Amino acid sequence: MENELKSAERRNFLKLTGTGAFTAAVVAGAAGTLWSSEAVAQTAKEEKDRQKAAEHTMTIATAYVYGASRSYPIMQLDLKENIQNATNGKVYVKLAPGGQLGAGGALVQKVQGGTIQAAQHSLANFASFAPAADLINLPYFCGANQRFVNLVHSDAWKQDVEAKVEAKGFKALFYIVIDPRVVAMRKGGAGPVLTPSDLSGVKFRVPGSKMLQQYYKMVGANPTPVAWGETPSAIKQGVADALDPSVGALFVFGFKDILSHVTFTQAVPDSQVFSCNLEWFNSMPKDVQEGIEVASEITSHQNLAKVPSARNYAMAELRKSGVEFHSLSDAQLAEWKAAGGYQRKEWDEFKVELAGSMAAFEKLEAGVETKSRYYVHDA
Repeated sequence: MENELKSAERRNFLKLTGTGAFTAAVVAGAAGTLWSSEAVAQTAKEEKDRQKAAEHTMTIATAYVYGASRSYPIMQLDLKENIQNATNGKVYVKLAPGGQLGAGGALVQKVQGGTIQAAQHSLANFASFAPAADLINLPYFCGANQRFVNLVHSDAWKQDVEAKVEAKGFKALFYIVIDPRVVAMRKGGAGPVLTPSDLSGVKFRVPGSKMLQQYYKMVGANPTPVAWGETPSAIKQGVADALDPSVGALFVFGFKDILSHVTFTQAVPDSQVFSCNLEWFNSMPKDVQEGIEVASEITSHQNLAKVPSARNYAMAELRKSGVEFHSLSDAQLAEWKAAGGYQRKEWDEFKVELAGSMAAFEKLEAGVETKSRYYVHDA
């Protein structure tokens, strides 16, 4: 009987998520309320009523399923609720989760073209419009969570990055803090990585970023470019022995059974952004624009508050599969920075190329070093 009830609840839950009817009532239900047919019907009715009463519809697409938020705080449900509430119901937010409309660069193109109103994607996707955005991949420039938050809320960032992004038709609603990238070793590979010498010769999976490829070469690894979709099989088969997503991403994308050790090196952030089509935003009435901006700021605060609990949940789940975690001392971190940090002359060419000049880079550096009024827990 108990199994039949659980099965019915699952079916009702899938019915609800399939229709996009996902409100605060549903989120509350996830904490323990039974997914009865009556509850599903009531919530679906509330959602239809909201949509019918709204004056505007805002489609927000993400690459992640709803359930990913517990370990990877993308905040799509929170943003939906906050926008609907802050605009007094004038905007109905229709979520398109789980890559329904694409991911990464594909979503950026859809937002820019106005096919959809907003989307979540990697901050690195802005680099083709505002090259300075790619400076986040400079090792130890803004790898720690607080340094990243300082940067994206600085005046220099607004002038050098957001202004250029807006010129290309985007409005950055808010930046998502996930956590720094880590060094994760596969099972059957080398032991824990505590110093750069431990990476000597290790086949390290890297994305297409030239900066990350250069960084891992500087700290002794053998950079091995592998497309993200092929990475799980590459790690399993030993094509690569290590990779560097955040802890939350390692759990969400199913690496828990193929890893042995994870080290928090805090070199580069795993960062995302919710961007909006600027023309659509500017076409909205002033009060709606203000409501969306207020909702975005509220959601940003909620994201910062969820970072440590999301990390702890992902770590707990990975530990169940035998993954061991390693935090570095200040002396060990200093060794990593000395080997590959952004202060080295090897990075000067990137600084000038991406920021436009060394003077412009130094303004961004000052922004990183200036404590923001927003606090976030560091890994």
